[in-house]
Amino acid sequence: MIERYTLTAPPAKLAERFAVDLPEFHTPRYNAGPAQLLPVITASAPQGVSVFYWGTSPEWAKNKTLSERIINARVETIREKPTLQKSLMKGRCIIPADGFYAWRKAGKKTQIPYRFVTTNQDIFSFAGLWEEFDDTDGNNFHTFTMITVPANGIVSTVHDRMPVILNKQTEALWLKEDNSVDALLQLLEAYPDDKMSLYTISPRISDLRVDVPSLIAPAPAADQFGNLTLFD
Repeated sequence: MIERYTLTAPPAKLAERFAVDLPEFHTPRYNAGPAQLLPVITASAPQGVSVFYWGTSPEWAKNKTLSERIINARVETIREKPTLQKSLMKGRCIIPADGFYAWRKAGKKTQIPYRFVTTNQDIFSFAGLWEEFDDTDGNNFHTFTMITVPANGIVSTVHDRMPVILNKQTEALWLKEDNSVDALLQLLEAYPDDKMSLYTISPRISDLRVDVPSLIAPAPAADQFGNLTLFD
């Protein structure tokens, strides 16, 4: 499961990259995580940025596991379930990003965090799906989920899944309103491993309350408790 990512580029650079106006309150994110309000661009309104909850709202996230928050949608599930294919046609979005995190198990109680980026350090996006809900009090809110595929060669050294990474060309196809299911599913592939790199980062990434630039700095391999490890 992919549960953290980054969007560290300055607002002006993001606005230029996606040809959209960003909300005034947007700030770089070094530890974007579930139940947070994060920027997405939808197929129904590609000219602007929407701010949706990742997985669910904070109120619904209480006492829920990450899997219950529906933060990831496996591409295999989309291919198998007609209901998800309908969602594919009506609720596509892209999730602006410039990196993502994953943890590698190195023992029963040891997990080492890594950050993955593209080799050219460009801004990209993840393929996503969004939905609209009414909660038990009648309040309306929007959520998104990140589509994942089996990991490529470089990501598989750490984790068995990875997000679907899109570039400008594939973003345009993903957001194209009159696309077919087959054409859309063909876009949901692992990004080439020779165009990605990885490095170990601080275990402070495990704390969602921490969202500072130093999180993306390379750091010696350490487990989630901050203990240096030789399993690297």
